[in-house]
Amino acid sequence: MLLTNHRVAKALSLSVLLGLSAPSARAENLQELYQAGLTYDATYLSARASLDAAQYRLDQVYALRRPSVGLSISGGRSTSSTPDALNTESANTTQYGATVSATQTLFNRANDKTITQAEKALDVARADFTAAEQDLIIRISQAYFDVLAAQDTLATARSSSTAISEQVASAKRNFEVGTATITDTREAQARFDLARATEIVADNDLINKRIALDQLVGRVNVTPKQLAVPVQLPPVVPSVLEDWVARGDAEHPVVLKARLALEIAQLETEKARAGHLPTVGLSANVGRGHSSTQGYAAGVPFAYDSTSSAKNAGVSVTLTLPLFAGYSIQNRVKETLVLETKSQDDLAAARRGVEQATRTAFYGVRSGAAQVAALEAAESSSQLALDATQLGYKVGVRVNIDVLNAQAQLYSTQAQLAQARYNVVMAGLKLRQASGRLTADDIAAVNLLLQR
Repeated sequence: MLLTNHRVAKALSLSVLLGLSAPSARAENLQELYQAGLTYDATYLSARASLDAAQYRLDQVYALRRPSVGLSISGGRSTSSTPDALNTESANTTQYGATVSATQTLFNRANDKTITQAEKALDVARADFTAAEQDLIIRISQAYFDVLAAQDTLATARSSSTAISEQVASAKRNFEVGTATITDTREAQARFDLARATEIVADNDLINKRIALDQLVGRVNVTPKQLAVPVQLPPVVPSVLEDWVARGDAEHPVVLKARLALEIAQLETEKARAGHLPTVGLSANVGRGHSSTQGYAAGVPFAYDSTSSAKNAGVSVTLTLPLFAGYSIQNRVKETLVLETKSQDDLAAARRGVEQATRTAFYGVRSGAAQVAALEAAESSSQLALDATQLGYKVGVRVNIDVLNAQAQLYSTQAQLAQARYNVVMAGLKLRQASGRLTADDIAAVNLLLQR
């Protein structure tokens, strides 16, 4: 029996998809899988750990502005003896003491610049973390829609195999009653064998895509939810390219990181020049000591014992002014100026790269949306062509190969349309990433396009 309308093909596809979902308890949406990825993906967790470490590095550098306090305790015992035939002396001395000392930097321009550099280094780590977060969004979304596309491809392949098998049976019946040649049967059988091979490849591809998605979110047999029907793809907002480009230049993590690198390089030049400046430091100490000596001397009828205690305290301000350092400071300044120029070139390259990526992504979304519209029209036309061809085959004005070709065109168009829709969704996310706008809120927006 022939498949005479598109509703039957869609029913078969739906049954296949339901069968594919069987191993999992329930279908999961993109938002749920993204939340799972936040606690499992090693690349993202590594970036988050690097950000935490950067904060602790900054806290260490802040110590340059804070006082340093130390305690030293000492104690000891010494014995001395001066043997002499006429005058022998011997003494034992015990000493102990404790001192508390503190230092505080009053003026050090190099330290000030080092602290500012560390603060900007933390901003660099934040930019890296933002980029890692955006990368995770893209990777999970891509893997999610790759699975959906693989499911659609497999469903289409199975529906095609079913339709062709019906065509094989019809060709055989017509040959048996003498209304068709053996050529029709063999052509249909060849198409069926090819469809079965395509189905096997599609099934293996779906397995691989599932493994990739499972690996990202730390789950097994993840079943993503399909796009809601009818599919309504959101328009690009804002619709003006230059708005996207301007936002990317201001907020993209790569540009921000390059801009911070330039500022750090400029601070390094200032820090190098500070080598000519004096430094001023404050130091203070307070201590207490005790000494005890016991001994005897020849000719003295009794031993002697003496003790003493002492307290000390002091405050001092020290100014250090470099006079000559073998031209190391001057050459260090020259080096940092060259590195500053390099950072300026890196920033220009980053801006140009982001602008190019943003423009490419913007036109990619527009092209993808136009392709979806064209494929939707092609699907409708292919369905009408198949219906007309099947009718012509029944009344004898079309041959078997015409029906097979019409079926192949319809299923190919359906597969291309499904893939094009997923590509448009992904292109929208990649456009936001290219311009530095991609956030977790965009995952929620895409999630609204999925089945409930």
